[in-house]
Amino acid sequence: MRIILLGSPGAGKGTLAAEIDKKYPVAHISTGDIFRENVKNNTPLGKKAQAYMESGKLVPDEIVIEMMANRLREPDCEKGFVLDGFPRTVPQAEALEKILEEMGLSLDRVVFLDVDEETVVKRLSGRRVCRSCGAIYNMEFKPSSRGDICEKCGGELYQRDDDREDVVRHRLKVFYEQTSPVVCYYEGKHIFSRISSERHGHSLIEEFEMAVGAKE
Repeated sequence: MRIILLGSPGAGKGTLAAEIDKKYPVAHISTGDIFRENVKNNTPLGKKAQAYMESGKLVPDEIVIEMMANRLREPDCEKGFVLDGFPRTVPQAEALEKILEEMGLSLDRVVFLDVDEETVVKRLSGRRVCRSCGAIYNMEFKPSSRGDICEKCGGELYQRDDDREDVVRHRLKVFYEQTSPVVCYYEGKHIFSRISSERHGHSLIEEFEMAVGAKE
């Protein structure tokens, strides 16, 4: 199973990837995790990426692509992988195809999680995080029974800066401008599937399994 998950912020890519991880022996790979790992281990690529991140700039494609090429050659990817957050640009998508071709592999499916923009705004702007244990709630979909207090540990719940409605709408604008071309790039290929992520829990993993023809 070699899968790409595409979708806007708040579409549910991380949630679905976690569900896949529970059921299938594949590596869940996110760009953020790769950045953090390289920076933590002080690799040459990590040093280069950190310099861009600290200055508030996007990490160039060539650095991201090289990090991804290294990651895909690690042993835990032999049984498959789910890419979450990569590729973000058409050049990254083209580079990924070349990397896999060199490895004698190809993608099985590209899954786009389709969700209404207002649903995303509600999901993200309504999110609250516990300062103590990190538990996540949502004011509309999954509120704490104790209001602004965490049910698990009694910690204070707060809204992250990047979950403010104005920030969320800006993130969505950036996604549509930068990543929509990637969706168009894959949409014309036979490996592309579009599933609704308006629903939650098992319905999402079930829709994914129907789209990719997965079996346990």
